Amino acid sequence: MMQVPGAGQQCVNTALERNISNWVCNGAMLITPDGQEVLPLLFQRVQPGLEPFDPQIVDAVAHGVKEWALAHGATHYTHWFVPMTGSTAEKHDSFLVPTGDSHTIAEFSGRNLVQGEPDASSFPSGGIRATFEARGYTAWDVTSPIFLQVEPNGVTLTIPTAYVSFTGEALDFKIPLLRSQDALGKQALRVLRWFGNKDATRVHTAIGPEQEYFLVDRRLAEQRPDLLLTGRTLFGAPSPKGQELEDQYFGPIRERVLAFMMDLDRELWRLGIPAKTRHNEVAPAQFEMAPVYEPTSVGSDHNMIVMSTMRKLALQHGLMLLIHEKPFAGINGSGKHNNWSMATDLGENLLDPGKDPHANAQFLAILLAVIRGVNVHADLLRAAIADAGNDHRLGANEAPPAIVSIFLGSQLEDVIAQIEQGPASASKDGGSLDLGVSSLPELPRDATDRNRTSPFAFTGNKFEFRAVGSSAPIYWPQTVLNTAVADSLKKLADDLEERLEERMRSARGARCTAPMLPTASIGASTRRSATERAR
Repeated sequence: MMQVPGAGQQCVNTALERNISNWVCNGAMLITPDGQEVLPLLFQRVQPGLEPFDPQIVDAVAHGVKEWALAHGATHYTHWFVPMTGSTAEKHDSFLVPTGDSHTIAEFSGRNLVQGEPDASSFPSGGIRATFEARGYTAWDVTSPIFLQVEPNGVTLTIPTAYVSFTGEALDFKIPLLRSQDALGKQALRVLRWFGNKDATRVHTAIGPEQEYFLVDRRLAEQRPDLLLTGRTLFGAPSPKGQELEDQYFGPIRERVLAFMMDLDRELWRLGIPAKTRHNEVAPAQFEMAPVYEPTSVGSDHNMIVMSTMRKLALQHGLMLLIHEKPFAGINGSGKHNNWSMATDLGENLLDPGKDPHANAQFLAILLAVIRGVNVHADLLRAAIADAGNDHRLGANEAPPAIVSIFLGSQLEDVIAQIEQGPASASKDGGSLDLGVSSLPELPRDATDRNRTSPFAFTGNKFEFRAVGSSAPIYWPQTVLNTAVADSLKKLADDLEERLEERMRSARGARCTAPMLPTASIGASTRRSATERAR
């Protein structure tokens, strides 16, 4: 029987409609005069190997974006980018342009959308430019959605962009990340072709960063100069109660903190950020939020927005956000657990082992490429997560150790051990858990336990890069990880192609070097064979 949604379900639907992505510009809002959606046309032209940006389509997108922003009260627009400072940057420009007759019009062209020009002299460049060389460019990143920054005094149209110098060097975290994704996707497709996958045309990485943080009373925090200036305590007596019993973990969320979390969810949903999970963490006053997986470049942008939104909302609730990796001695610090996976444009997760991992040759090839990448480039991965705060955290309390290693779990470790001895023939099964009570269900059990402290742990159908610091932008660690895996995938594809070529050369050589017997010998041999048959 079909169930009619009740009043409760309708209330939920209404609340979601009011909150989900209403500050994000989507393709349905941008329509050409002949009724075509503009953004899909644009995306078709910016895929690798296809036409570049079409000026007419870009102008149509810019017009639609402007009208949408003005309808929401926006007066300014900004190119939002992530320089190598650890925070975001933006320069606001007004839509208003004088017409010369004491009037103004709202103007926003395709060029305003695609390219901006912030000053570049004071941003970090690694010493490749003189400080007086000031010109830099921002370029619209079409993979990351345009959104609104809504403040009490006004609204700003915000365009995620990449940031490059006048001479073409990347001056941000976004460009290296996008390059690493392209490199990984290219090499992954080469490997997939060896396993008969001819349909996938693109491989991308996905990220789900769990964000840990502390909340403390703002009035008390303002009495601590060390907290105000450094984000952590530098002196003082330990609190009467630490995390000895760990009774804070997954405990009831206090009303004041829950009010903050509810406001945070609503703000993030409006911005199109799929906030999913909230709970108490192990240390007193420590908490966590986790989003649903997104493409890595989008998820990285969203994590920057998550941190800035947390800071803003904490103050509104009389709280102070502490996002330092080790704000208090003797208790857990905070990290950012990056759940990372690879998928095709057809929706296939390349890190899903299936029911029989030992028989899933494609998965095993991808898995071994990841293992090799982390092993060979462990030093680069370690450097990518290193800063003063995170190095103070790593190796202490619940944090991962400071040495990069991989945890696969008992099922995959057994499969790898079989492969070392010869072909793998079986995979361990998790089975089920009988709780011994008729009123409780029988629970399916995973094939392996979970490792909460490994720096890089396999967790069913993804890897969890747990060693990233809580305050760090996740672009760079993911760039290094993508590049390390791309290097291993390239080596795997090169080796397979080289072995195929060797086999083809051997086959051609065998045909060309077959021994040729003299004519007399052939005749004598034929006569002997005939005589023997007669006998």
